Amino acid sequence: MKVTHSFASLACIAFMIGAGAQEVSAMAGSDSHPLAREVLEEIMLIRTAKGHGQTPAMAQAMAKRLMDAGFAKEDIDIPVIDIDGERVASLIVRYRAAPKAKEKPIAFIGHMDVVDASAETWSTDPYVPTEIDGYLYGRGSVDNKAGVAALVTTFITLKKQGWVPSRELLIAFSGDEETGMETTKKLTAHPWVSKAEFALNSDAGAGSISRDGTNASFSIQSAEKTYATFFITMKNQGGHSSAPRLDNAIFDLADAIKAIQDHRFPIEFNAITESMTRNLAASEGGEFGAALLRLLDNPKDEAARATIESSPKRAHFLSTTCVPTMLSAGSAENALPQRATVTVNCRIMPGTSVKSVEKTLAKVIGKKDATFKLGRDAVESPISPVREDLFAKIRNAVHAIYPGAPVNPSMSSGGTDGREFRSAGIPTYGAGAIGLVLPEDGRAHGIDERLPLKTFYKQPTFWEILIKDLAG
Repeated sequence: MKVTHSFASLACIAFMIGAGAQEVSAMAGSDSHPLAREVLEEIMLIRTAKGHGQTPAMAQAMAKRLMDAGFAKEDIDIPVIDIDGERVASLIVRYRAAPKAKEKPIAFIGHMDVVDASAETWSTDPYVPTEIDGYLYGRGSVDNKAGVAALVTTFITLKKQGWVPSRELLIAFSGDEETGMETTKKLTAHPWVSKAEFALNSDAGAGSISRDGTNASFSIQSAEKTYATFFITMKNQGGHSSAPRLDNAIFDLADAIKAIQDHRFPIEFNAITESMTRNLAASEGGEFGAALLRLLDNPKDEAARATIESSPKRAHFLSTTCVPTMLSAGSAENALPQRATVTVNCRIMPGTSVKSVEKTLAKVIGKKDATFKLGRDAVESPISPVREDLFAKIRNAVHAIYPGAPVNPSMSSGGTDGREFRSAGIPTYGAGAIGLVLPEDGRAHGIDERLPLKTFYKQPTFWEILIKDLAG
């Protein structure tokens, strides 16, 4: 069902005077949304993976839809930059506020690009949206074209209603979140976006739900670990394999890898992870939950940490982690290696510097000849401030769809555009209400990525309620 003007008015009244909750919930239960589905399928057909040069086409397609809905051409910008010989676009749309607006803008962010996929490994063509048993299969269906489509649909719906926000609203979609975030950096410096009070990230707005539609739970991503990759290299004079040496670059590298495996960075808490820990302890209970609470009292409790780490429910948000992911060594099967390199990917807690992690790894390895090279510039992203006023509004929107569902702040171990926004001084929070049945629906970046349509159709409702609560 398409969101109508009458429902929008009802939602506003319900949230302003605390009445009409049943009516709002009933309207939020719609199991179809033709416009959202149409927009989503259109952009899923566009192969926006690196190397295909299609982000400009997707940006233009969304710009056309928005202009057809009444957005002025001068309120739409499609910056394009060259990355590795490819034109990569981002999209910025300005929803102008009522005259004399005093509050700063809000940015609504997401990314247009996807991780590439091959039809040879999928059960469907990854770039032809295919509905099977209530799921829409296709690359980007969840990550992140569902978020992009829902936001575009909501902006179109609001504009057609003639609604005018009390503060400026901005769409800010990047074009290379999956491969470097160069467009994201440009977005944060854009004269419209740089003025934003905060950003809401559609790429961090999914939650979990049981197959029968119960036990829904969502998070408000308020922090991310820093992403940093080190190339650690051991060198040697080498020689003929028939005359082995006591020293060997591969042996030295093996020692270094083992040392990294054995090292554990200290447990540390911040306002977000402390809340996550308490919530996880309460939901899991038992020995696991008790161990989490003991760590809150004493982060150096090794027995409690051992309990957490031996459990399949391991909590990766408790500390910095570094793990080897790739190896390269030698030049010929009959020659001693002159060089051996391991790629070590680290996810670093907010407030911990990349340089300090490098120093720790060097100390742990304990080999003076080891050389470190940082793979790409690592962005150290701060924690977004806890804002109960904003969190309450996000919960209101979620509860219109999933009454009573837990909605709590969280820190992500992975990376999103939010990292760059926070680094640029724009607090950023994950928002959305897509419920995934985990782990089977956790297929982003993998084979047969799929989106549960029933929960997707509710996203324009979520965003309309939230936007009108924030700027209505």
